[in-house]
Amino acid sequence: MEETGSAFQVDLRGVVDLLARHLYSGPNVYLRELLQNGVDAITARRHFDPEAPGQIRIRTWSGNGLEVSDSGVGLTADEARELLATVGRSSKRDLDLGVGREEFLGQFGIGLLSGFMVADRIELVSRSAKDLDAPGVKWTGHDDGHYQLSEIPRAPGDPLGSVVRILPRRGMEHWLFIDTVVSLAAEFGSLLPVEVLVEVPLTNDELPPPDPESGVVAYQDVPRAWRRVTEDQLPWEKAYPHALARREGLGRYCEKTMGFTPMAVIDLNVPVTGVTGVAFVIPDAVPPGSGGYHRVCLKRMLLGNRVSGLVPEWAFFVRCAIDATGLAPTASREQLYADDALLATQEALAEQLRNWVLETLPEKSPLAKEFVHTHHLALRSLSLTDDAVLDLAAEVLPFETTDGIHTLREVMAEQGEVVYTESLEEYRRVGTVARAQGILLVNAGYVYDSDLMAKLVGRPQWKVRPLSSADITQVLVEIEPIRELEIVDQVAAASEILEPFDIRPVVRCFEPEGLPAMILEDMEASLASRGPQELIDEDDVWNEVLGELAATEERSRQIIFNDTNPTVRRWLALDPKGAFFTAGLQSMYVSAVLLSGEPLRSREAEMMNDSLETFLKWGLPPKEGDDGSLST
Repeated sequence: MEETGSAFQVDLRGVVDLLARHLYSGPNVYLRELLQNGVDAITARRHFDPEAPGQIRIRTWSGNGLEVSDSGVGLTADEARELLATVGRSSKRDLDLGVGREEFLGQFGIGLLSGFMVADRIELVSRSAKDLDAPGVKWTGHDDGHYQLSEIPRAPGDPLGSVVRILPRRGMEHWLFIDTVVSLAAEFGSLLPVEVLVEVPLTNDELPPPDPESGVVAYQDVPRAWRRVTEDQLPWEKAYPHALARREGLGRYCEKTMGFTPMAVIDLNVPVTGVTGVAFVIPDAVPPGSGGYHRVCLKRMLLGNRVSGLVPEWAFFVRCAIDATGLAPTASREQLYADDALLATQEALAEQLRNWVLETLPEKSPLAKEFVHTHHLALRSLSLTDDAVLDLAAEVLPFETTDGIHTLREVMAEQGEVVYTESLEEYRRVGTVARAQGILLVNAGYVYDSDLMAKLVGRPQWKVRPLSSADITQVLVEIEPIRELEIVDQVAAASEILEPFDIRPVVRCFEPEGLPAMILEDMEASLASRGPQELIDEDDVWNEVLGELAATEERSRQIIFNDTNPTVRRWLALDPKGAFFTAGLQSMYVSAVLLSGEPLRSREAEMMNDSLETFLKWGLPPKEGDDGSLST
C-alpha cells in the first residue's frame, strides 16, 4: 500500500546535536542568534513605523535563566502558529513582513532553535505591533520536540515586541552567568544599529544563595542597572579632530579586538557590496601562508573574528575589520559565502591594498622602511603577480650580496647589471670566490627571490641575469703546462677516487688563497648523466646499457683545487698511492661539500671518518704511555 501526503518526523534533540556539533562552532552563538532575531524584528517594525524604538534588553539570573526582550514587530497567534510549529520556517522567506529578504540577518525559526544548545526549555511571549487588537501569544518549546501555544490577554500598556526566556540545561548554566552574557553581548552586538542593554549588578558582593526548593536566585533583591554594550558608530566612521587622533583611536580598537598595535591603518571601501572598514598592518613579520583571519560584521552583527578568504594570499601582512551589507554568510553564519559578490569584494580590496603599497613605499619614510624591513616577504609575493609592484620591489627590497645587504638598484649602480645565483647552495659555493674577485653577486636562493629575478630578466629597464659558468671560469687561472705534468699522476688518482661521487677534480689558481677547494655543478652534464635514468624503471633491461653510456659522459660536478693554497700544494706533492694522499683528498672534498651547503650523504660521512682515522693513526703516540709530545 502506497502512502502519500506524509511529513517527515523531526527528532529535535538530533537536530540540536547537529547544530551544536556540525553547524555552529560552539554553544556561545545562542546569544548571537537571539540578538539577530531581535534586530530583524525591529527592522520589520521600522518598515511600516520608521519612528519605532530600537532596543534589545538582556537580563540574566546568575545562570538560572536568561531573558531577551526586543521592541520589534511581534507576532500574532496565526503568525506564531505558522512560524514556530515548523523547524526552520522563516518569517522572512515569503516576505510576510513586507520587506526584502536581504534586509535581515538570520532566520527566526533556526535562530530560536539554537537556544536549545544551552537550554531545555524556551518561552516566547510576543505582542504584535502591526495588529494592536490581536491578543498576545505565548509559545513554550521543549528540547524533546513538543510545544504549547496559547493566546494571552493584552492590556493597553503592555510593551510591543517579543520576550524570549530560556532555562539552562544541566551542565550549561555557565553560559548564562552575568559575566559571560555581558562578554557575548559586547562581542556579537557592540556594533549593532540598535541599542543593546544588559542588566548588571551594581555591587561586587556575591549574589544571595538560590532558594532551596526552586533553585532560583533572588536576583531582584540585588541593586542593578542597565549597561549599554553598543556603540553609536562604526569605529572607522567616527569623527576625529585630526588624522593622528583617528589613527590612535583605531589603534586602540585594534588592540582591543585583535591584540596588537598596528603599524599602519588602511581605509577600505567597496560600495558595490556595501563594505566599509580598515586594514591593520601587523607590526611583526608573519610567515607566508600563515592565513589571513579577519574581523567581519554583516549589517553590523559580528560574523566572526577569524573569517578567511577576504583578501588575497599575498596580503598576509594585514588583518581587516569590515562591515558589509551585500555579502552573504554561510549556513553557520561564521564565514563568508563564496559567490560573485565576495569575488568582487576580494578584487576591490586587493586593489586598494596594492595601491597603498605603491603610494607608501616610494616615499622612503620611516613607515616605508619599517614596512619593507618587516614585511619584505609579502612584498616579494605581491611582486610576482604585479609588474608595477615588481619594479618598486626591485627598488626597495633588501637582498643578500657578496658586499652585504643591498637593493637591486644599488647593485645596478655599482656594476651596471645584476648577477644572481638561483639557489642558496650555489651562492655558498661561489660566493667567496666572487667576493675575492670583486664580483657583486646577489643571492636569490631565498623564498620568492629566484622567481622574482626570473621576472626581472624580461623587464627592459633592468639588466638582470643568472650567474653563468663563464663568470667563474674567467677568474680561474689555468696552471702552467709544466705544473700540469708535475701533478698529472695526483690528478688521475684523485679522479679515480672521486669517480663514485660523480665529481671530477680540476686544479686551478684563484682567489682567495685561503680557500683550498670549491665545488661547481655542470648543469648540462648533470642533465645528460641523470636524465635518461629517470625515464626507466629500476629493473629495466636497458639499465645496464644506459649505465655504460653514462660512464662515458662528463661528470655532473667539479671540485676545483686551488693551486695557490699552501695546503693544496703540499697535498699535491704527496705520493698518489699513499694513504695520506687519499686522506687529504677525502678531507678537502668533505670540507668543500660542507662549504657549499650540501648535506653529507652516507658515503661522504664514511669518507670523512676514513680520513680522520688515517690522520689519528699517524698522530697517535707510538708507545703506550707516551703523551705524544716532542722530546727536546
